Amino acid sequence: MGLSLEQKQAMVSEVAARLASAQAVIVAEYRGLDVEHVTQLRARARKSGLYLRVIKNTLARRAVQGTPFEKLAEKMVGPLMYGIAADPVAGAKVLSEFARENEQFVIRGGAMRNSVMSDKDVKALALLPSREELLAKLMGTLQGPMARLVRTLNEVPGRFVRTLAALRDAKSGT
Repeated sequence: MGLSLEQKQAMVSEVAARLASAQAVIVAEYRGLDVEHVTQLRARARKSGLYLRVIKNTLARRAVQGTPFEKLAEKMVGPLMYGIAADPVAGAKVLSEFARENEQFVIRGGAMRNSVMSDKDVKALALLPSREELLAKLMGTLQGPMARLVRTLNEVPGRFVRTLAALRDAKSGT
């Protein structure tokens, strides 16, 4: 039995709401995957903040209308799973890793705001460092000069104390 009109409208509005805050949408064909593998993929996706949805392509086209992902409509052919990500790199990483492990799962493309990506673009996006890695590198870069300044400022009083200690030892030794 098919979905009622209200169910379809609710599904379209839910996906459209997710798209409003998304930075990327990745489209993959899942033909031939069993339920166990799809469940594993959904668990990985949840951990990385990726919203996965299997939805009819006509409903997906309606959901992307009027959004920055509208150009993706031309790639919506066949049985597709839609990955909607707030962090485009994390979403691409999860789906690319899963595609490497499972031959039946094929990434067909994707879109970032106002630009369409091919499957190669999505795989290249997955190779970029994650947001957390970039933040860690930035913090290390910012912390380096401050740490050197603190060591330099601590060296002046430390040298003074060591000089006084050497004088004390010299006077007490004679």
